[in-house]
Amino acid sequence: MKNQILLAVLFFFCINAFAQKKGDIPVGQIITPLGEIWISLDERTPNHQSSFIELAEAGYWDSLTFNRVIPNFVAQGGCPDTPEGFNDPEYLLAPEFHPDIKHVYGAVGAGRDGNPDKLSARCQFYIVQNKEGLARLDGDYTVFGEVIKGMDIVDQIVNVPRDSIDQPETDITLDINILYLSKRDFEKLKGK
Repeated sequence: MKNQILLAVLFFFCINAFAQKKGDIPVGQIITPLGEIWISLDERTPNHQSSFIELAEAGYWDSLTFNRVIPNFVAQGGCPDTPEGFNDPEYLLAPEFHPDIKHVYGAVGAGRDGNPDKLSARCQFYIVQNKEGLARLDGDYTVFGEVIKGMDIVDQIVNVPRDSIDQPETDITLDINILYLSKRDFEKLKGK
């Protein structure tokens, strides 16, 4: 009888935790040595959204860096420096282009190589730092989110000293988490 009660209580808490998590808004938190960047993930790109959440919750990026930073262009991170990043089907996603999601200042997109199918490398992401946006990338790279807080950090990141291949001379490490916020807390984070 004690075991049945314990199982019932455990089941209740699991269902409650799942319901709460399901009802809350997933937000990406990128912790860097220069500060935090907060990302809203777009539901109109469900495969990219769920991939980002999966990799963040698995701690995939936590040993990686912003590996390519270019002022008035992007801060790109997550390159594992392995061939699988662009060649292994497990690491690739079909594009999810949406006419209303553009490469504006603060847009978060999925990196890719020059493959003709425009498949995203799910392990790589970039943040648009050009204040005018990068319209030339629309329809070629999937945008799956937007920075809602911390663009001042992105602006700092792209302006650090870098080498001839635009890699920061000092590593800008990543610690990426997913936090589930209530609608009220989400709006508060956005500053509304």
